[in-house]
Amino acid sequence: MPVGTCGAVKTLSTEDLEHVRAQIILGNTYHLYIRPGDDLIKRMDKLHKFMSWDKPILTDSGGFQVMSLQGLRKITEEGVHFRSHLDGSSHLFSPEKVIDIQMNIGADIMMVFDECPSFPATKAYIADSMKLTLDWARRCKEHFETKKDGNNNYQSLFGIVQGGIYEDLREECTKRLIDIGFPGYAIGGLAVGEGKEHLYNTVSYLDKYLPKNKPRYLMGVGTPEDLLECIGKGVDMFDCVMPTRNARKGTVFTSKGKLILKAARHKEDRRPIDEECQCYTCRTYSRAYLRHLFNINEMSAYRLASIHSLYYYIHLVKEARKAIIAGEYNDFCMKVRETWEDQQSTNI
Repeated sequence: MPVGTCGAVKTLSTEDLEHVRAQIILGNTYHLYIRPGDDLIKRMDKLHKFMSWDKPILTDSGGFQVMSLQGLRKITEEGVHFRSHLDGSSHLFSPEKVIDIQMNIGADIMMVFDECPSFPATKAYIADSMKLTLDWARRCKEHFETKKDGNNNYQSLFGIVQGGIYEDLREECTKRLIDIGFPGYAIGGLAVGEGKEHLYNTVSYLDKYLPKNKPRYLMGVGTPEDLLECIGKGVDMFDCVMPTRNARKGTVFTSKGKLILKAARHKEDRRPIDEECQCYTCRTYSRAYLRHLFNINEMSAYRLASIHSLYYYIHLVKEARKAIIAGEYNDFCMKVRETWEDQQSTNI
Protein backbone atom coordinates (compact mmCIF):
# COMPACT_ATOMS: atom_id res chain seq x y z
CA MET A 1 0.00 0.00 0.00
CA PRO A 2 1.49 3.37 -0.97
CA VAL A 3 1.51 5.62 2.09
CA GLY A 4 -0.62 8.75 1.85
CA THR A 5 -0.22 9.91 5.45
CA CYS A 6 -2.20 13.14 5.16
CA GLY A 7 -4.49 12.11 2.32
CA ALA A 8 -1.83 12.37 -0.39
CA VAL A 9 1.06 10.18 -1.50
CA LYS A 10 3.79 12.81 -1.62
CA THR A 11 4.36 14.35 -5.09
CA LEU A 12 1.88 11.95 -6.75
CA SER A 13 -1.63 12.49 -8.13
CA THR A 14 -4.36 9.89 -8.01
CA GLU A 15 -3.77 9.43 -11.74
CA ASP A 16 -0.14 8.53 -10.97
CA LEU A 17 -1.34 6.01 -8.37
CA GLU A 18 -3.63 4.41 -10.92
CA HIS A 19 -0.71 4.20 -13.36
CA VAL A 20 1.44 2.30 -10.85
CA ARG A 21 -1.59 -0.01 -10.36
CA ALA A 22 -2.09 0.68 -6.69
CA GLN A 23 -5.17 -1.17 -5.45
CA ILE A 24 -5.33 0.45 -2.02
CA ILE A 25 -3.55 3.31 -0.24
CA LEU A 26 -2.94 4.12 3.40
CA GLY A 27 -3.87 7.24 5.36
CA ASN A 28 -2.97 8.14 8.94
CA THR A 29 -5.69 8.77 11.51
CA TYR A 30 -3.59 11.03 13.72
CA HIS A 31 -2.38 13.30 10.96
CA LEU A 32 -5.77 13.53 9.22
CA TYR A 33 -7.39 14.33 12.58
CA ILE A 34 -4.88 17.11 13.24
CA ARG A 35 -5.07 18.51 9.71
CA PRO A 36 -7.45 19.06 7.91
CA GLY A 37 -9.66 17.45 10.58
CA ASP A 38 -11.95 14.45 10.32
CA ASP A 39 -15.09 16.60 10.61
CA LEU A 40 -14.08 18.55 7.51
CA ILE A 41 -13.30 15.31 5.66
CA LYS A 42 -16.74 14.00 6.56
CA ARG A 43 -18.38 17.20 5.27
CA MET A 44 -16.43 16.79 2.02
CA ASP A 45 -18.08 13.38 1.51
CA LYS A 46 -15.20 11.50 3.17
CA LEU A 47 -11.64 10.93 2.09
CA HIS A 48 -12.32 9.10 -1.19
CA LYS A 49 -14.20 12.07 -2.62
CA PHE A 50 -11.93 14.63 -0.96
CA MET A 51 -8.83 13.26 -2.70
CA SER A 52 -10.58 11.88 -5.80
CA TRP A 53 -9.58 8.26 -5.17
CA ASP A 54 -12.21 5.64 -5.99
CA LYS A 55 -10.35 2.56 -4.73
CA PRO A 56 -9.97 1.29 -1.16
CA ILE A 57 -8.29 3.20 1.66
CA LEU A 58 -6.84 1.80 4.89
CA THR A 59 -6.27 4.02 7.91
CA ASP A 60 -3.96 3.05 10.73
CA SER A 61 -5.21 4.03 14.17
CA GLY A 62 -2.65 6.72 14.92
CA GLY A 63 -1.33 4.68 17.83
CA PHE A 64 2.25 4.67 16.56
CA GLN A 65 2.23 8.43 15.90
CA VAL A 66 0.72 9.27 19.28
CA MET A 67 3.20 7.01 21.07
CA SER A 68 6.08 8.74 19.29
CA LEU A 69 5.13 12.09 20.86
CA GLN A 70 7.63 11.72 23.71
CA GLY A 71 6.99 14.38 26.34
CA LEU A 72 3.70 15.35 24.71
CA ARG A 73 1.47 12.45 25.81
CA LYS A 74 0.23 10.50 28.83
CA ILE A 75 -1.14 6.96 28.61
CA THR A 76 -4.07 5.91 30.80
CA GLU A 77 -6.66 3.12 30.63
CA GLU A 78 -9.05 5.68 29.15
CA GLY A 79 -6.74 6.38 26.23
CA VAL A 80 -3.87 8.71 25.41
CA HIS A 81 -3.87 12.38 26.34
CA PHE A 82 -1.53 14.27 24.04
CA ARG A 83 -0.63 17.68 22.66
CA SER A 84 -0.57 18.40 18.94
CA HIS A 85 2.88 18.54 17.39
CA LEU A 86 1.65 21.55 15.37
CA ASP A 87 0.21 23.96 17.93
CA GLY A 88 0.43 22.26 21.32
CA SER A 89 -3.36 21.97 21.70
CA SER A 90 -4.62 19.20 24.01
CA HIS A 91 -6.46 16.11 22.73
CA LEU A 92 -7.58 12.67 23.86
CA PHE A 93 -7.45 9.55 21.71
CA SER A 94 -9.63 6.89 23.29
CA PRO A 95 -10.55 3.67 21.45
CA GLU A 96 -14.02 5.07 20.87
CA LYS A 97 -12.69 8.40 19.60
CA VAL A 98 -10.33 6.69 17.15
CA ILE A 99 -13.21 4.64 15.71
CA ASP A 100 -15.32 7.79 15.32
CA ILE A 101 -12.47 9.55 13.49
CA GLN A 102 -11.93 6.65 11.08
CA MET A 103 -15.65 6.41 10.40
CA ASN A 104 -15.66 10.13 9.57
CA ILE A 105 -12.69 9.61 7.25
CA GLY A 106 -14.58 6.77 5.58
CA ALA A 107 -11.74 4.24 5.39
CA ASP A 108 -12.60 0.85 3.94
CA ILE A 109 -10.26 -0.84 6.43
CA MET A 110 -9.89 0.64 9.90
CA MET A 111 -7.43 -0.35 12.62
CA VAL A 112 -8.06 -0.73 16.35
CA PHE A 113 -6.29 1.70 18.67
CA ASP A 114 -3.15 0.11 20.09
CA GLU A 115 -0.13 1.00 22.14
CA CYS A 116 3.02 0.47 20.11
CA PRO A 117 5.88 0.20 22.63
CA SER A 118 9.30 1.40 21.57
CA PHE A 119 12.30 -0.90 21.23
CA PRO A 120 13.98 -1.89 23.43
CA ALA A 121 11.51 -2.32 26.30
CA THR A 122 11.31 -4.79 29.17
CA LYS A 123 9.12 -7.85 28.82
CA ALA A 124 7.07 -6.69 31.80
CA TYR A 125 6.32 -3.37 30.11
CA ILE A 126 5.44 -5.05 26.82
CA ALA A 127 3.12 -7.48 28.65
CA ASP A 128 1.28 -4.59 30.30
CA SER A 129 1.16 -2.74 27.00
CA MET A 130 -0.28 -5.82 25.28
CA LYS A 131 -3.03 -6.13 27.89
CA LEU A 132 -3.92 -2.47 27.38
CA THR A 133 -3.99 -3.00 23.60
CA LEU A 134 -6.34 -5.97 24.05
CA ASP A 135 -8.69 -3.95 26.24
CA TRP A 136 -8.68 -1.14 23.69
CA ALA A 137 -9.28 -3.65 20.87
CA ARG A 138 -12.39 -4.95 22.67
CA ARG A 139 -13.67 -1.40 23.20
CA CYS A 140 -12.98 -0.53 19.55
CA LYS A 141 -14.92 -3.57 18.35
CA GLU A 142 -17.88 -2.84 20.64
CA HIS A 143 -18.03 0.82 19.62
CA PHE A 144 -17.65 -0.05 15.94
CA GLU A 145 -20.56 -2.52 16.12
CA THR A 146 -22.68 0.08 17.90
CA LYS A 147 -21.90 2.92 15.50
CA LYS A 148 -21.94 1.24 12.10
CA ASP A 149 -25.11 1.59 10.06
CA GLY A 150 -26.27 1.10 6.49
CA ASN A 151 -23.97 3.90 5.29
CA ASN A 152 -20.89 2.37 6.89
CA ASN A 153 -21.39 -1.33 6.29
CA TYR A 154 -18.53 -1.37 3.76
CA GLN A 155 -16.05 -0.64 6.55
CA SER A 156 -13.98 -3.40 8.18
CA LEU A 157 -12.07 -3.25 11.46
CA PHE A 158 -8.77 -5.14 11.86
CA GLY A 159 -7.14 -6.17 15.13
CA ILE A 160 -3.44 -5.52 15.81
CA VAL A 161 -1.17 -8.18 17.34
CA GLN A 162 1.36 -6.76 19.79
CA GLY A 163 3.80 -8.47 22.14
CA GLY A 164 7.25 -7.30 21.09
CA ILE A 165 9.77 -10.01 20.26
CA TYR A 166 8.31 -12.49 22.76
CA GLU A 167 6.53 -15.48 21.23
CA ASP A 168 4.44 -16.26 24.32
CA LEU A 169 3.07 -12.71 24.42
CA ARG A 170 2.42 -12.68 20.67
CA GLU A 171 0.62 -16.04 20.96
CA GLU A 172 -1.54 -14.82 23.84
CA CYS A 173 -2.38 -11.57 22.07
CA THR A 174 -3.29 -13.36 18.84
CA LYS A 175 -5.57 -15.89 20.53
CA ARG A 176 -7.38 -13.23 22.54
CA LEU A 177 -7.87 -11.06 19.44
CA ILE A 178 -9.32 -14.08 17.62
CA ASP A 179 -11.73 -14.53 20.53
CA ILE A 180 -12.87 -10.91 20.09
CA GLY A 181 -13.24 -11.58 16.38
CA PHE A 182 -11.97 -9.47 13.48
CA PRO A 183 -12.09 -9.92 9.69
CA GLY A 184 -8.32 -9.34 9.44
CA TYR A 185 -5.26 -9.09 11.66
CA ALA A 186 -2.29 -6.75 11.58
CA ILE A 187 1.17 -7.45 13.00
CA GLY A 188 2.27 -4.31 14.81
CA GLY A 189 5.25 -3.29 16.89
CA LEU A 190 7.91 -4.37 14.36
CA ALA A 191 10.33 -2.38 12.18
CA VAL A 192 11.01 -0.22 15.25
CA GLY A 193 14.68 -1.15 15.68
CA GLU A 194 14.52 -4.83 16.63
CA GLY A 195 16.56 -6.00 13.63
CA LYS A 196 15.85 -8.34 10.74
CA GLU A 197 16.31 -11.58 12.69
CA HIS A 198 13.66 -10.66 15.25
CA LEU A 199 11.36 -9.30 12.53
CA TYR A 200 11.49 -12.49 10.47
CA ASN A 201 11.29 -14.80 13.50
CA THR A 202 8.21 -13.02 14.83
CA VAL A 203 6.41 -13.17 11.50
CA SER A 204 7.40 -16.82 11.12
CA TYR A 205 5.95 -18.06 14.41
CA LEU A 206 2.84 -15.92 14.08
CA ASP A 207 2.06 -17.97 10.98
CA LYS A 208 1.16 -20.78 13.41
CA TYR A 209 -1.34 -18.70 15.36
CA LEU A 210 -3.05 -16.35 12.89
CA PRO A 211 -6.12 -17.62 11.00
CA LYS A 212 -5.30 -19.05 7.57
CA ASN A 213 -8.50 -17.70 6.00
CA LYS A 214 -8.18 -14.03 6.98
CA PRO A 215 -5.81 -11.35 5.67
CA ARG A 216 -2.59 -10.60 7.50
CA TYR A 217 -1.11 -7.13 7.40
CA LEU A 218 2.51 -6.43 8.42
CA MET A 219 2.66 -2.77 9.40
CA GLY A 220 5.50 -0.49 8.29
CA VAL A 221 7.60 -3.04 6.32
CA GLY A 222 9.75 -2.70 4.26
CA THR A 223 12.46 -3.41 1.64
CA PRO A 224 11.80 -5.61 -1.42
CA GLU A 225 13.72 -8.39 0.38
CA ASP A 226 11.46 -7.96 3.44
CA LEU A 227 8.39 -8.34 1.26
CA LEU A 228 9.60 -11.55 -0.37
CA GLU A 229 10.69 -13.03 2.96
CA CYS A 230 7.45 -12.20 4.76
CA ILE A 231 5.16 -13.20 1.90
CA GLY A 232 6.84 -16.59 2.23
CA LYS A 233 5.85 -16.57 5.90
CA GLY A 234 2.18 -15.90 5.18
CA VAL A 235 1.81 -12.10 5.07
CA ASP A 236 -0.71 -10.64 2.59
CA MET A 237 -0.54 -6.85 3.03
CA PHE A 238 2.24 -4.32 3.56
CA ASP A 239 2.75 -0.58 3.80
CA CYS A 240 5.97 1.38 3.97
CA VAL A 241 7.20 4.90 3.20
CA MET A 242 10.51 3.48 1.95
CA PRO A 243 9.84 3.34 -1.82
CA THR A 244 8.66 6.96 -2.02
CA ARG A 245 10.86 8.46 0.71
CA ASN A 246 14.01 6.94 -0.77
CA ALA A 247 12.92 7.95 -4.27
CA ARG A 248 12.62 11.59 -3.23
CA LYS A 249 16.21 11.39 -2.04
CA GLY A 250 17.38 9.94 -5.35
CA THR A 251 17.57 6.20 -4.55
CA VAL A 252 15.23 3.84 -6.39
CA PHE A 253 14.60 0.11 -6.36
CA THR A 254 14.95 -1.86 -9.58
CA SER A 255 14.88 -5.44 -10.83
CA LYS A 256 18.66 -5.48 -10.46
CA GLY A 257 18.92 -3.86 -7.04
CA LYS A 258 19.11 -0.32 -5.66
CA LEU A 259 20.15 2.51 -7.97
CA ILE A 260 21.46 5.91 -6.87
CA LEU A 261 20.27 8.35 -9.52
CA LYS A 262 22.50 11.18 -8.34
CA ALA A 263 25.67 9.17 -9.04
CA ALA A 264 28.11 10.82 -11.44
CA ARG A 265 28.33 7.68 -13.59
CA HIS A 266 24.80 8.44 -14.88
CA LYS A 267 25.78 11.83 -16.30
CA GLU A 268 25.55 10.62 -19.92
CA ASP A 269 23.62 7.38 -19.38
CA ARG A 270 20.85 7.08 -21.97
CA ARG A 271 19.29 4.02 -20.33
CA PRO A 272 16.08 4.20 -18.31
CA ILE A 273 16.17 3.48 -14.58
CA ASP A 274 15.25 -0.16 -15.28
CA GLU A 275 15.25 -1.62 -18.78
CA GLU A 276 12.74 -4.29 -17.66
CA CYS A 277 10.24 -1.77 -16.28
CA GLN A 278 7.17 -0.47 -18.11
CA CYS A 279 6.39 2.49 -15.85
CA TYR A 280 5.91 5.98 -17.31
CA THR A 281 9.28 7.17 -16.03
CA CYS A 282 11.22 4.29 -17.58
CA ARG A 283 9.36 4.57 -20.87
CA THR A 284 10.04 8.30 -21.12
CA TYR A 285 13.24 9.49 -19.41
CA SER A 286 16.92 8.57 -19.23
CA ARG A 287 19.04 8.20 -16.12
CA ALA A 288 21.06 11.19 -17.34
CA TYR A 289 18.00 13.42 -17.42
CA LEU A 290 16.72 12.25 -14.04
CA ARG A 291 20.17 12.87 -12.53
CA HIS A 292 20.06 16.37 -13.99
CA LEU A 293 16.63 16.99 -12.42
CA PHE A 294 17.89 15.95 -9.00
CA ASN A 295 21.01 18.09 -9.36
CA ILE A 296 18.95 21.22 -10.04
CA ASN A 297 16.44 20.33 -7.27
CA GLU A 298 13.62 20.13 -9.80
CA MET A 299 10.48 18.91 -8.04
CA SER A 300 9.43 16.69 -10.94
CA ALA A 301 12.42 14.48 -10.09
CA TYR A 302 10.68 13.40 -6.87
CA ARG A 303 7.51 12.49 -8.74
CA LEU A 304 9.22 10.59 -11.54
CA ALA A 305 11.42 8.60 -9.17
CA SER A 306 8.45 7.82 -6.89
CA ILE A 307 6.40 6.59 -9.84
CA HIS A 308 9.12 4.11 -10.72
CA SER A 309 9.73 2.82 -7.18
CA LEU A 310 6.03 2.24 -6.46
CA TYR A 311 5.54 0.59 -9.84
CA TYR A 312 8.45 -1.72 -9.08
CA TYR A 313 7.15 -2.64 -5.61
CA ILE A 314 3.62 -3.33 -6.83
CA HIS A 315 4.88 -5.30 -9.84
CA LEU A 316 7.10 -7.38 -7.52
CA VAL A 317 4.22 -8.47 -5.29
CA LYS A 318 1.99 -9.04 -8.31
CA GLU A 319 4.60 -11.44 -9.71
CA ALA A 320 4.93 -13.05 -6.27
CA ARG A 321 1.20 -13.73 -6.26
CA LYS A 322 1.40 -15.34 -9.70
CA ALA A 323 4.25 -17.55 -8.49
CA ILE A 324 2.26 -18.64 -5.43
CA ILE A 325 -0.72 -19.60 -7.58
CA ALA A 326 1.59 -21.54 -9.90
CA GLY A 327 3.24 -23.31 -6.95
CA GLU A 328 6.61 -21.78 -7.87
CA TYR A 329 7.17 -19.21 -5.14
CA ASN A 330 10.50 -20.54 -3.84
CA ASP A 331 11.94 -20.66 -7.36
CA PHE A 332 10.64 -17.15 -8.03
CA CYS A 333 12.33 -15.78 -4.91
CA MET A 334 15.58 -17.53 -5.75
CA LYS A 335 15.67 -15.99 -9.23
CA VAL A 336 14.90 -12.49 -7.93
CA ARG A 337 17.55 -12.70 -5.21
CA GLU A 338 20.15 -14.05 -7.64
CA THR A 339 19.57 -11.03 -9.87
CA TRP A 340 20.08 -8.67 -6.93
CA GLU A 341 23.21 -10.51 -5.78
CA ASP A 342 24.72 -10.59 -9.27
CA GLN A 343 24.53 -6.81 -9.42
CA GLN A 344 25.91 -5.96 -5.97
CA SER A 345 29.50 -5.76 -7.22
CA THR A 346 28.69 -3.95 -10.46
CA ASN A 347 27.32 -0.59 -11.51
CA ILE A 348 23.78 -1.25 -12.72
